[in-house]
This record gives sequence, structure tokens and C-alpha cells, in this order.
Amino acid sequence: MTLLSIILNFFPTLMLFLITSCFLGLIMYPGWLSLATLLFYLYGFPLIIYHIHQYFYPLKEGISYLKGDQYNPWWGTQQIQILYNTFPVLEKILHLIPGLFSIWLRLWGAKIGKNVYWVPTVSIIDRGLLEIGDGVIMGHQSSICAHSIKPKKNNIVVFVEKIKIGNQAFIGGDVRISSGVEIEANTFVPYGKWIYPQVKLTANHLSSEPLHSVSQTHPDESGENFHFDC
Repeated sequence: MTLLSIILNFFPTLMLFLITSCFLGLIMYPGWLSLATLLFYLYGFPLIIYHIHQYFYPLKEGISYLKGDQYNPWWGTQQIQILYNTFPVLEKILHLIPGLFSIWLRLWGAKIGKNVYWVPTVSIIDRGLLEIGDGVIMGHQSSICAHSIKPKKNNIVVFVEKIKIGNQAFIGGDVRISSGVEIEANTFVPYGKWIYPQVKLTANHLSSEPLHSVSQTHPDESGENFHFDC
């Protein structure tokens, strides 16, 4: 790991300290200022750090490696977002106000259309790597993860690519959507489907065959092909 990777590894610890301090401050000195400070560190501060990080170390789609002398921007973005992946209730609260969760994702850089319905139990790991069309419905406990990881020799390979879901698509409950997946407009994805990396899904694609049987092959920068299966 690089020095920056090690520093960002402690970002969740910093967030825990700041939020705990603000919460204690709110108890000791109740008031609007204490509440606003707590909300800032819960939702505003990570966003600011994320965009500063994106400015200097933009997250690029494609294949990269975690080990070595070169800093991996994906690692940094994960450490910045880990608060919400660890405590999903922080984002579930946003669902209580219609449209607020979509606005939240747009602040991370995602492209979210109009009238998207999010069930509060949806799980999004890479918030800035989404393109969601108008009128999309996301079902109970559906999961969206725009990165795939696997070991390769003495290193760890990361594949990152945006996930795109077209207008009026219906994503059923417990669906798993992986990196680089594209779902055509008006497509219905039934309950429990696992869609592996870079699958292009059309309305006519779905059949009785399970999508989780599909895997994709990608060449790395040396030209060698290898498979991502999750």
C-alpha cells in the first residue's frame, strides 16, 4: 500500500471520532448549531472529501491493482464511503423524504433520472458509478456494486465500470447487479437474479436460464485474459 492508502485507511476512524464528539456535544450543549454540526459530519464532510479526492485522484473505469507503488483511487473512494456501508441506517433515513435519496446519489456523481423508486433496503456500494433512467423501480434488498475483485498471482485485481439501468426498468427483490452491467429500458429482472460483470441485459434476454451462470473475460494490461465471476 502507498502512504496515501494507509492514511485513508484511517478515514473511517476519523469519522467515528468526529461523529461521536459531535453527538456528545449535542447532548452537552443542545441547540441548532450542535445539531447542524452533527449533520454536517454525518453527510457533508465525507462528500467534500470525496470530491477533493476525485479532483486529485479521479476514479477511472477499467482494471487496476491494489498492491504496488502506485496509489489506487478506488481504495480511497471505498474508505470515504465505508461509513454508509457499515451503518446503512444513515441512508435509510433519507428515504423518509421523497426524492432525497436520489438527490443524495447525485451529490456523489451518479446520474439519476426522475421518479426513481428506491426500497429502503437497497444496497449501493459505489455511489458515483451509477446511471439510472426515469421511472426505475429498485426492489427489496437489491444490490448494486460497480467493482469486482479477485486475486491474481501476488496481487489483487480490481475491475471498475459504471452500471447503467434504462428508463422504466423494474429490478426485483434480492437482485445482484455487478460492475459494467447495462440493463435496457423497460426490462423486468425477476427476484433473485445475479447479473455478473459487463452483462448487457435486454427485455428479451431473460429466460429460465439463471443469469448468475454468466461470467466475463477481460484482458489485463499485459494482454493476458482472466475471468471475473463476481
